[in-house]
Amino acid sequence: MFKENLVWNRLLTFSLILFFLRLSDSIIAFWAPNQIQNSLQNPVIMGAIISFQSIVGFSADLIFPRIFKTVRTRRLIFWAILVSALTSFFLSASTFKPLLAIFIATMTLWGIYYELVNFANFQFMGTVVPSQMRAAAWGFTGIFVNLAYFLGPFIAAELLSNGILITQGTIIIFLVVALVLLTLNKNRHDVPTAVDFSHANPWAELRHWLTLSRTVWPALAIGLVLGFIDATFYTVGAVWTEKLTLVNPWGIWFLPLYLLPSICLGIPLSRWNISNGKKKLAEKFLGLSGIFFIAIAFSSSVSWQLAIICLASSALAVCYPLLQGVYTDILTRMGSEKKDMIGLTGSVMNLSYIIWPVFAGLISSKVGERLTFSWLGVIVLTFSIILLFVTPRKLKLPQTEIKTWE
Repeated sequence: MFKENLVWNRLLTFSLILFFLRLSDSIIAFWAPNQIQNSLQNPVIMGAIISFQSIVGFSADLIFPRIFKTVRTRRLIFWAILVSALTSFFLSASTFKPLLAIFIATMTLWGIYYELVNFANFQFMGTVVPSQMRAAAWGFTGIFVNLAYFLGPFIAAELLSNGILITQGTIIIFLVVALVLLTLNKNRHDVPTAVDFSHANPWAELRHWLTLSRTVWPALAIGLVLGFIDATFYTVGAVWTEKLTLVNPWGIWFLPLYLLPSICLGIPLSRWNISNGKKKLAEKFLGLSGIFFIAIAFSSSVSWQLAIICLASSALAVCYPLLQGVYTDILTRMGSEKKDMIGLTGSVMNLSYIIWPVFAGLISSKVGERLTFSWLGVIVLTFSIILLFVTPRKLKLPQTEIKTWE
């Protein structure tokens, strides 16, 4: 009981740090696509620029597992704070000079930031949280992370209406709070660290990913589809939220309602102790979200759209921690080579952001932002049905080959 309470205390501290880090990022996430779209007036180009962020992230996933082999949570979070601050500075610069080079630099930094946080998350969960608590722990941290992204559009809209300097200053304040929390809890997170660039070998990493993918592909497929959904909301969805707000003040809720269910369901989910069947359950809730997304085509009223997004997101709120629990279970079975799996899971999200924003932009240019979500629903439902039939009961890792990676 004492050990479990200690885990929850450490989890709370880590979640608070993530909250302020993600709160600053949520402002950037709302600001960036609208800034690019307003500057270039082309949803396809906007999607392509956002996709570049994930090309950088994918490249980082090939390198980070080797050079960060012994780097732990605290150092990764510190670097994430620093890179997030630089991202916001470059995005601010684009408001004065909306040049393609500045947008590319912003996306480069943003892509690195996401991978640093991704590695920190899995590193913390894999080393601090015991197996039976992992789905619950992901649900718990999800409360803080999703609360940050829920508040982000409201805060961003208010800040941007008051000027770029106020927006930039607020982002830095949130990052400083995260840094202070990290510093005050140094003993909980500080461990020996080392970064060795001599071991960076992208080709070897790709071979490791291929080996792992042959076994864990069902979980990766779920992650890919969830990435499609997330990419749609933070490209087309961000633009649609701004347009809906001009039609009806309640339209500002479109993007936040994507995250609200995860906040409300976070506490109930944190009490789940699911040891088996996470994959199949995640696939069922994924399919349910697809059905709801399809239904957004039935009416163009703002109230209907908000209700549908809330229902679809409620299904996704269950799906996410289940998938993260699957990933973390796999990580703990890999020993010292777990960072290869962390890199692979991050690469899937990046791959979805490389592929999907351009397609979402194309669909949006043909059918409009609202119906883009219905087409997304068709894809999500199709994927989930196929996965339910082909996913094996247990994912068996090639342990003999993994040991040779050391």
